[in-house]
Amino acid sequence: MIAYIWPIALVVLSNVVYQICAKSVPDGVSPFAALAVTYLVGAAVSIILYFILGKGGNLFKDIGKLNWAPFVLGLVIVGLEVGFIYAYKAGWQVSTASLVASSALAIILLFVGFLAYKEALTWNKLVGAAICLVGLFFINYKF
Repeated sequence: MIAYIWPIALVVLSNVVYQICAKSVPDGVSPFAALAVTYLVGAAVSIILYFILGKGGNLFKDIGKLNWAPFVLGLVIVGLEVGFIYAYKAGWQVSTASLVASSALAIILLFVGFLAYKEALTWNKLVGAAICLVGLFFINYKF
């Protein structure tokens, strides 16, 4: 059970800290300068963890085995992170920006999962997506 829960708990905790950090990037600082530091720290931590948690592998050999995915992931992570930084600079609240983005993402990924990965598209999932859309309306509508 712990093996099932801890990764999601790590994602949630990391995402909370991530959103706080993205909102805290100072005005007047280029988001790309902040991201350059972010990726240098991330690269250093990843390399250290590779050697600490790895099983005696060869980093360069493992890099040679990679496919397209990590390279595209590097590109889209920049879009994701700079998107949140600019969203906060544009006035989005930390309490709603991630919720709106995550709800929209969840709905889109239902169909990506169905079309690309042959995952079941059940009535429960469709009703859940409809509830997300209603929630997005209420979060963004000013009564």
